Amino acid sequence: MHITRYLESQILQTFESSLYPAIMIYGARQVGKTTLLHKLMEKIHSNTKFLPCDDPSVKDLFDTISIERLKRVVGNYELIILDEAQKIPNIGTILKLMIDYIPGIKIFVSGSSSFELANQLSEPLTGRKITYRMYPISLSELYKPDQIVQLKSNLDFYLRFGLYPKTFQYSHDQSLENYLIELTGDYLYKDILEFRQIRNSEQLRRLLTALALQIGQEVSYTELGNIVGIDQKTVVRYIDLLEKSYILFILPAFSRNQRNEINKSRKIYFYDLGIRNALIRNFNELKYRNDTGHLWENFLLIERMKRDSALGIQKNYYFWRTYEKQEIDLIEEYGGKLQGFEFKLYKGKVKAKSFLETYPNSSVKVINQENFEEFVLE
Repeated sequence: MHITRYLESQILQTFESSLYPAIMIYGARQVGKTTLLHKLMEKIHSNTKFLPCDDPSVKDLFDTISIERLKRVVGNYELIILDEAQKIPNIGTILKLMIDYIPGIKIFVSGSSSFELANQLSEPLTGRKITYRMYPISLSELYKPDQIVQLKSNLDFYLRFGLYPKTFQYSHDQSLENYLIELTGDYLYKDILEFRQIRNSEQLRRLLTALALQIGQEVSYTELGNIVGIDQKTVVRYIDLLEKSYILFILPAFSRNQRNEINKSRKIYFYDLGIRNALIRNFNELKYRNDTGHLWENFLLIERMKRDSALGIQKNYYFWRTYEKQEIDLIEEYGGKLQGFEFKLYKGKVKAKSFLETYPNSSVKVINQENFEEFVLE
């Protein structure tokens, strides 16, 4: 089953514009970066060299940094593709030298560790690169607006097993569960363990499990530290690394410093529910679960972010809550306006009187199973 990714057309357009010699693609392991690079190779009629940087022989090509050595590596190729480039030491310096001293060279770079690549590339390639973020497959990549019935019939599957590309290769639930459980082992966050020299992977795994049990809830770093057995600073550090590895993301509280608004809290969600459910070993059907509300909330939030990314829309995302426990699941700040959304698996009324009074030019809408397609599809 081939699924055309939105990034394919976006990257092709950027490549043809020749505005940036380097195009970066960041994303978690297994989201389809390598597959995308091969698809781009098929579409681009250039003399291309593909280098898988986790291959020791490829790493050896860059063990000595010199202009002459890099010219020999590049040869007569017009496009160089470096897959999993975080494996190459001093990759920022290498790319800068290639761009500066090899006229006309174009480079695609993929990486599963944004923090490692970003640290090496920010300064050397200022103004010479453009960055794309790759998510697991989005609903808007799978369905058109006239396929709503089919989408709704598969909803239970997506909430249980997520949308990693490989999930579509399995025909049996048990095989799929085994794949996701294996993926959530050290492999998923291998780069964190390697590059940040975190020796106790068990602490990281326990923290992930604790976070998986608290999706949709406000989290306390102190409480998480007590659960896992680490101090608060270590919790903050680990969560930062997990966010930069595209495993989870933080949703901050929205506030304009109103006295009754909570403004220093945060919620944590997962980029993929299959990963989340694998961490807690729960792939049960929705009718047998007690966390369906939180699954629905996480699902809609990440699908909205995928949709906005595909459309090239840059928004600020928040949740909102008062000390009187009035709450809105998602606040979007875009174009100088505020739009709120309440996520209900079934029908429900908006309870946002206080928010609308505080921010009179805003709006709030309930998103449920009957209308969610307009929220997540293009």
